[in-house]
Amino acid sequence: MSEDTRQRIIEAGAELIHLQGFSATGLKEILDLAGVPKGSFYHYFKSKEAFGLAVVEHFAARFGVLFKQIADDENLSPLTRLNTFLAAVEERFEQEGCRKGCPIGNLAQEMGGLSDPFRLQLQQVIDRLAANFALLIRMGQEQGEARADLDPLETAYFMIAGWHGALIRMKVIRSTEPLKLCHRFFDEMLRVR
Repeated sequence: MSEDTRQRIIEAGAELIHLQGFSATGLKEILDLAGVPKGSFYHYFKSKEAFGLAVVEHFAARFGVLFKQIADDENLSPLTRLNTFLAAVEERFEQEGCRKGCPIGNLAQEMGGLSDPFRLQLQQVIDRLAANFALLIRMGQEQGEARADLDPLETAYFMIAGWHGALIRMKVIRSTEPLKLCHRFFDEMLRVR
């Protein structure tokens, strides 16, 4: 079994699922896009759900790489790193025409209540993102940049929840304005005045 073929299937599926959802995406459609024979799917994944969980990790890894690149830049203050990450994600959504939204948020809405394996995998991804945000908030507090009265992890979860709400509105109005508004409020909430 080729790891390259498995990865091609994941990437093709991720593209389709991000655009049209997990349930609306058929295996034949994924395999056609990946250029893989239909019978090959079950050599790489024991079920469509197992494939979906691999796609969740694929999305998480993509955002994780982007976050790490920005979060590791010690030339930027912690809150500037957080703002830079949010701006980079806004730009990505804008390049996609504000149609797709967040793949993790989309899957959480679609599959979080239907499948415990999906729910648990998505919860882990969101928890990792919250921990990363909280680390930057805590660093900002230590440097006197962020408000000391905020609990970093609670604040991170609040930000993620607000961001996902803004993403829903972004898709409806096809504009990143809700994200920019949310981003501005986050920055005002976090900064020492």
